[in-house]
Amino acid sequence: MTATADHDRLELAIGGMTCASCAMRIEKKLNRLDGVTATVNYATEKANVTFPVGVDPRRLVETVEAAGYTAALPRPGQDEDATRPLRRRLIASAVLAIPVVVLAMVPAWQFDYWQWVSLALATPVIGWAAWPFHKASWTNLTHGTTTMDTLISVGTLAAFLWSLYALVLGDAGMIGMRHPFALTIERSAGDAVYFEVATGVITFLLAGRYFEARSKRRAGAALRALLQLGAKEVAVLRDGAEVRIPADRLAVGDRFVVRPGEKIATDGVIEEGASAVDASMLTGESVPVEVGPGDAVVGATVNAGGRLVVRATRVGADTQLAQMGRLVEAAQAGKAQVQRLADRVAGVFVPIVLTLSLTTLVGWLAAGGTPSAAFTAAVAVLIIACPCALGLATPTALLVGTGRGAQLGILIKGPEVLEGTRRIDTIVLDKTGTVTTGRMSLVDVRLAPGEDRAEVLRLAGTLEHASEHPVAKAIAAAAPETGETAEFVNVEGLGVRGVVDGRSVVVGRAALFDDLPVELAEAKAAAEKLGRTAVVAGWDGKARAVLEVADTVKPTSAEAVRRFAALGLRPVLLTGDNEAVAREVAREVGIDEVVAEVLPAGKVDVVKRLQEQGRRVAMVGDGVNDAAALAQADLGLAMGTGTDVAIEAGDLTLVRGDLRAAADAIRLSRRTLGTIKGNLFWAFAYNVAALPLAALGLLNPMIAGAAMALSSVFVVSNSLRLRSFR
Repeated sequence: MTATADHDRLELAIGGMTCASCAMRIEKKLNRLDGVTATVNYATEKANVTFPVGVDPRRLVETVEAAGYTAALPRPGQDEDATRPLRRRLIASAVLAIPVVVLAMVPAWQFDYWQWVSLALATPVIGWAAWPFHKASWTNLTHGTTTMDTLISVGTLAAFLWSLYALVLGDAGMIGMRHPFALTIERSAGDAVYFEVATGVITFLLAGRYFEARSKRRAGAALRALLQLGAKEVAVLRDGAEVRIPADRLAVGDRFVVRPGEKIATDGVIEEGASAVDASMLTGESVPVEVGPGDAVVGATVNAGGRLVVRATRVGADTQLAQMGRLVEAAQAGKAQVQRLADRVAGVFVPIVLTLSLTTLVGWLAAGGTPSAAFTAAVAVLIIACPCALGLATPTALLVGTGRGAQLGILIKGPEVLEGTRRIDTIVLDKTGTVTTGRMSLVDVRLAPGEDRAEVLRLAGTLEHASEHPVAKAIAAAAPETGETAEFVNVEGLGVRGVVDGRSVVVGRAALFDDLPVELAEAKAAAEKLGRTAVVAGWDGKARAVLEVADTVKPTSAEAVRRFAALGLRPVLLTGDNEAVAREVAREVGIDEVVAEVLPAGKVDVVKRLQEQGRRVAMVGDGVNDAAALAQADLGLAMGTGTDVAIEAGDLTLVRGDLRAAADAIRLSRRTLGTIKGNLFWAFAYNVAALPLAALGLLNPMIAGAAMALSSVFVVSNSLRLRSFR
């Protein structure tokens, strides 16, 4: 719990929500309390609540529970997997339902007492496996609302209870009874059971809920991944000796040691030592920053060079890492959850079906029909309206679409992601690691008159091979062959020197040389104007060449930008790097709009500004600094070669690390969304077309069940067409 001057703030874990409307209902209940401001996030199943000092938090919990849901303060380290109970129910339901369906639909396999066996198998499915639907239906009814849960519960219970009635009080329980295929209710009333309808609907819907729960669980993982970036232990200086303590016990003013390769435990200022700090996991930028005494450093960055002694200036919730975590959380909470189309239609469809079923019952009785025939017709209406195909419409298309996407290096998190792909018109591309490789490479060698390129690379590469600096590694990797180095010395903050094959070789900043030839000075200035790192190499006291090192553009990025244009998307290059580097990269790949020199927190502001201009924004990124912007964007695409935080915050993950996959991802998402909407339309069309037939007694419940199964087969077949996506 945190607090302000007159308000407290806490986070409640909410249970029992089945759709976005549940989150809205809880939010309204909490906000009706005096002085309370609440935001409920359906994806993370959390409520962020601000309330006046003095208000008992138990009152908030009681308010949520009074609305029919559960609420609790999350326990430290709690990470319950909501898919486990659903998976158990799904497996048990499928095992029991399959023989029930087979026996009902294949008369030749019906043996004596088969109907009683079906009752025994169907009872745990309707009672235990379907309990979440019955509970949600009751909760909604007590608050005067209906959802698809209502129709599922009422329809399956009606089918089960009528079948039980037919067994006990009708003729369906007689020895040797066989299930007939009658077209009219008059010929089948009183001697038919519909256990297969009840169990089949429950099994299909549980499968849909299970896949939905899996997607929701992943949606809340961004913050967990972000918090795992920080160092777990730290060596603190106490009375001149190093003492290792948990990082969360650091206090402001503590002095701690960071060795080469270790993470910096918290934000601070360097007191002793000099090194290069790799901040790519936080900034996404590939060039390490040279630091020394007096320089500020950020927690979770990596010391790539020498031993450092740092004085802590910010700890815990005040660090930059924690602030970025709050940015991700705020962006996720601010993004509206897309309610399922089926749930929206159900708000009107369910009451209509229930009313029609009751009207059918009354109408048959008023017309002189028998109670058995009247009730059978009413059940037929409920059964034909049972949303079996609706339950399959989203998960089957999603499963096939995501399976095909995985083959192409594209991971789609869930169905709620897809609607954003159809409307986007702008795609924001992070530069480093997305458009570029994110790794330093030698891009050019400028020679002094009379020098040999191969010899320069051989001597410089041999010397740099002994260094761990990223720039040194880029030069060493470009050397055709290397020799032996002697008397290697790291000149702090300037470069390296040593003896290679009897020559005194120096590689580093221009300050290591007395003077530079005019040609090399001009080459160095030109390289720096393009934003490249210019390294001077020489031997025997004379500068021989300028080695230009830079983060290079991926070979497929230009083609990817052309594909975005073909999809009607306007690309924008976004980077924390300097303007010169950004413009050069943009020119190389064909992007006109550039936003450079943006701080990590500013990337969210750029996305918001574009959205305020009326543009629908997709964001492609790979660093921790991109996570909040990915969550804020209408569609977030994370490069799988980036950090876990960016991947978890994005809506789509591009496993290949190839920017062309972003264009494929948008095409596949749009195609999958179209398939889902087509499935939903035809699922309703089957049911709506058959409802009048059922009400008039021209479609008995058995045929209604077959029609429902046919709509399910159609939905699955339509979804399977996504396998041909290219």
